[in-house]
Amino acid sequence: MQNQISNRDLLQYLKSLDFTAGFVDKLKVYYRPLVCPFVDLIGLLKPGEKIGDVGCGSGQFCLLLAEFAKPSYIFGIEINDRLVENARQLFDRYAHVPYHFEKFDGVHFPDAIGDLDVVFLNDVLHHVPKDSQHQFMKGLLAKMKPGARLIIKDINGASPLVYFNKMHDLVFAGEIGNELPPATVDKWLGEEGAKVLAFKKQRLYVYPHYTIVAEKH
Repeated sequence: MQNQISNRDLLQYLKSLDFTAGFVDKLKVYYRPLVCPFVDLIGLLKPGEKIGDVGCGSGQFCLLLAEFAKPSYIFGIEINDRLVENARQLFDRYAHVPYHFEKFDGVHFPDAIGDLDVVFLNDVLHHVPKDSQHQFMKGLLAKMKPGARLIIKDINGASPLVYFNKMHDLVFAGEIGNELPPATVDKWLGEEGAKVLAFKKQRLYVYPHYTIVAEKH
């Protein structure tokens, strides 16, 4: 667990960053802590861990981890070339830990996943095609080392408030998400031999989140 931090700390840090990116990309970097429980996610980590982020976007969450969670290494993969460059730019300027960001084809997970202690799947699963979600999670777990933790934070598809996120994604991502009930994710984790260590549901404004922490056996 980390020293107590607040959303204000995260927002102030992100707003202090100066980097070159489009308006929407900057908006997501500066203000996403308002709608995503980053404080809680950071609190799940231990200093010195090697951390990965699947679907790392422009790298703002990774940079918050580097600043507030004190990891020994950050690894991020992302399908969008522009966002990979955004992440590299942020870390080149501001990070003080070893890091690597690379392009991801959305299907084949890199072997480097196997060196990590913790892997985040943060608001990514609902962007995966519905028929591929289980296989996506299975493929990720297959690359992780025994004892590593997978932290899945996503939107609760069982909540009526899920439609607010669908509108959000339509505006900012140009697509409608495939949000899952957390019970489905829990079931899939069990089928793949992962042990669920913690589960939490929470709402930020109109966004119904859930977080599952699982350990690979």
